[in-house]
Amino acid sequence: MKTSSDKPLSTRGQQIVQLLQERIVFLDGAMGTMIQQHKLQEEDFRGEKFKDVEKPLKGNNDLLVFTRPDVIAGIHKSFMEAGSDIIESNTFSGTSIAQADYGLEDIVYELNKTAVELARKSIDEFEATHPGRTCYVAGSIGPTNRTCSLSPDVERPEYRNVTFDQLVEAYTEQLRGLVDGGADVLLVETIFDTLNAKAALFAIEQFFDTREERLPVMISVTITDQSGRTLSGQTVEAFWHSIRHANPLSVGINCALGADLMRPYMEELSKIADCYTSCYPNAGLPNPLAPTGYDETPESISAALGEYAQSGFINIVGGCCGTTPAHVGAVVKEASKYPPRQVPEFAPRLRLSGLEGLTIG
Repeated sequence: MKTSSDKPLSTRGQQIVQLLQERIVFLDGAMGTMIQQHKLQEEDFRGEKFKDVEKPLKGNNDLLVFTRPDVIAGIHKSFMEAGSDIIESNTFSGTSIAQADYGLEDIVYELNKTAVELARKSIDEFEATHPGRTCYVAGSIGPTNRTCSLSPDVERPEYRNVTFDQLVEAYTEQLRGLVDGGADVLLVETIFDTLNAKAALFAIEQFFDTREERLPVMISVTITDQSGRTLSGQTVEAFWHSIRHANPLSVGINCALGADLMRPYMEELSKIADCYTSCYPNAGLPNPLAPTGYDETPESISAALGEYAQSGFINIVGGCCGTTPAHVGAVVKEASKYPPRQVPEFAPRLRLSGLEGLTIG
């Protein structure tokens, strides 16, 4: 049997690869902070489907694909109107590990399948009224709310509240829903612990071993502060060395830092990654006095990300927390002026990773 990495990409996966060869590709913006603007209440999250659940559900945004699909579809369409080529399914917390906080582990497959079907329906309706536009669904795979590398108890450094095998099992269940729902690409995102990400990537390879074709995989890490490291302590180079064996479609950075603070790490990644690169930062730092709750305006974030494009750092760009359709629209307008980053080729080397990377030449 062929390994999954040898299997052909799906037709729509091949279309995404072709698009990346032609131009910079645009992701959507924030889902969570866009939902917050609707000021939904407990009953919006419960609906009829979850009316008897004992625990409070407000804030479990993934449930809205069942109870307020109009809100989620509206957000999807607003980002496509702004110029997004790829929209993410509303499944960031779509694992049994994350849903265990609400006692809803049993809905995970249905949740992921429904979320992708809703995104697909939103795309179909959008494309019907926008001839010439083609959009794609990225199945969002979040990091879960547990870490496989670190102990949550400072008195017990050896303790873990999740195992690698438990993560693989949870991610596999999520994958089944995302793929059966019709995802075009898989996005392992907001990675703060590389071991969690490796569990997701292992689950993906195992899953596609059972299929005739596979989907492209995008990987996106989050740098927690200006130290330039993940929460589990790795530099950008060490992280890339840890996951490059997965042969992803793209690797990138998203979330925590705004575009200005993210620049040196994105520049480094663009020089060492022999695949496409992505970047979708927060709209700067949280600010409750700002209209969107974040400092960056559409003008400021588009200027920063436009400079990324001009400097040849990116192939895929969008926004994370606090970014609205206005932010994404401004980024599309600015970054579209520039050609995509050219993927470099490197001679084979021994590339190792601990907390820092090491290349032996």
